[in-house]
Amino acid sequence: MPYHASRRALLAAAAMAAATAAGASAAGHRRTPDDPRSPAPPADRRPDAGRLRALVASMGLPELVGQLFVSRAYGHSATDPDPADAELNQAQFGVCTAAELVARYHLGGIIYFAWAHNTRSPAQIAALSNGLQRAATGSGARIPLLLSVDQEHGAVARIGRPATLFPGAMALGAGGSPEDARRAARVAGEELAALGVRQDYAPVADVNVNPANPVIGVRSFGSDPRAVAELVAAQVRGYQAAGVAATAKHFPGHGDTETDSHVGLPVMRHSRAQWEELDEPPFRAAVEAGADVVMTAHIVFPALDPSGDPATLSRPIVTGILRERLGFRGVVVTDALDMAGVRQKYGDDRVPVLALKAGCDQLLNAPDLGLAHRSVLAAVASGELTRERVEESVLRILEVKARRGLFEDPYADEALVDALVGTPEHLAVADAVTAGTTTLLANPRGLLPLDASAGPRLLVTGADPASPSGTTGPPASVLARELTALGCQAQALPPERAVAAAPGRAAVVVCTYNVPEGESPQRTLVADLVATGVPVVLVALRNPYDPARLPACAAEVATYTWADVEMRAAARVLTGARRPSGRLPVPVPGRYPLGHGLAY
Repeated sequence: MPYHASRRALLAAAAMAAATAAGASAAGHRRTPDDPRSPAPPADRRPDAGRLRALVASMGLPELVGQLFVSRAYGHSATDPDPADAELNQAQFGVCTAAELVARYHLGGIIYFAWAHNTRSPAQIAALSNGLQRAATGSGARIPLLLSVDQEHGAVARIGRPATLFPGAMALGAGGSPEDARRAARVAGEELAALGVRQDYAPVADVNVNPANPVIGVRSFGSDPRAVAELVAAQVRGYQAAGVAATAKHFPGHGDTETDSHVGLPVMRHSRAQWEELDEPPFRAAVEAGADVVMTAHIVFPALDPSGDPATLSRPIVTGILRERLGFRGVVVTDALDMAGVRQKYGDDRVPVLALKAGCDQLLNAPDLGLAHRSVLAAVASGELTRERVEESVLRILEVKARRGLFEDPYADEALVDALVGTPEHLAVADAVTAGTTTLLANPRGLLPLDASAGPRLLVTGADPASPSGTTGPPASVLARELTALGCQAQALPPERAVAAAPGRAAVVVCTYNVPEGESPQRTLVADLVATGVPVVLVALRNPYDPARLPACAAEVATYTWADVEMRAAARVLTGARRPSGRLPVPVPGRYPLGHGLAY
């Protein structure tokens, strides 16, 4: 099916699902205290508005402006980074340590990255968090930091083992359980809080109706806006019940773009009516669930703002729609300001000012922090921004910090980290949640489940992508190990050796990862394996769209993520130790409809 035709079909299917779900909702739903769509027991504190307003009024302008910024910082320690990280801090910020950075700019937050060497181990992260909080509470206005991370799980995970790793959003969408989504967020949030991290840039609220989307894909719960909305709300409640600010992203919706906003400026072609049907529901659900934060997208959305400005810099979108139409009263954070999507039209000195004028509150990861800080100060001095406008955003930020208990106790208990992170109980929750996500797409000859009691000789090969966190996998080897543990004789081999080794095997399990349209090494490998006559089991590790771009196989399975926990679940499905119950949360154009999934 041509791409544009398939995209139109996806849009129509999603709109129909939205209308059907809306009718079901109108019919009524009796909610119980345990229903994940009901408000979770509050784990937050009620901010003392008068005290916070007095604090804001007492702050100097540099301190106020500093609270708007959330920056990266290099190193595993707040005060004693490795020499290479000290050099990076010096080159980019004019200081050697993260603690000095916090004190110099009176920062409101720090974002952790693996590539910035912030996330080596749970104990190290907790110590880093405490060092940063000491720097913040010991300088300037003595306001604790809101420490944050991109820990979506699945394809985006900055903190790896021994922390508990869950399947990503699309896998949870395949499981279809709001309760499982809530449990995953609750456990993930508890572990983040134990590390001193009180803001997570999750859940993703984008509705993925474009198979060619290069940046969202499996980070989305699916293509049905009502199902996505339900899972988004469940995760918001789960994170915040654990004391962690949830961040619904990327407003007003990044699910039908063909450009990655990290490297370009995407254009969203939905009409206003399509936006209301497809993109709005998950964000509305997040707001109604009480999300502390919403993140903007660096996308142009002509139907919502014809100016050509990215949504992050659009007052009609941020203030007119998010604030006024949806009634959001929390913190609006920009997506990272070092991304190309927000830098193409204006200079790095203008972007922070324009984001604030649009209605944003937190300015995330400015490429040149010093320039950005000076630019906001200059805008206030010139009258382009008023102190009152800055105070408005700072008050919102402080309210989140107060709600998450940071004014009472911003520190992680370093002595308890190992007892709270990656516990057997949490790992068991991850296995239980993942068990319902693996989706059996095709099994025309009844090859599956494999008879593990007969000890079949299996070959496992194909794509072996690096783990997002760098701490699990490689998936083909993990899958072979798990199959062997269940009674099979499974051997993992690289693709260049697989075809010659296939004859005589009971089956070949071939892993694929984001197969492109047309000819590709992955397509050649699958075709050559099928040509051997040995039954081939296709395991799509990431995008479930892979089978439509490959020769038909004896069996086809989608896992949506490739962390060890999903490979264990897939092995159980392949051997019948667990019956498959996942259902496609997106249609696979030309092959499988939305909701497809087989069972034994």
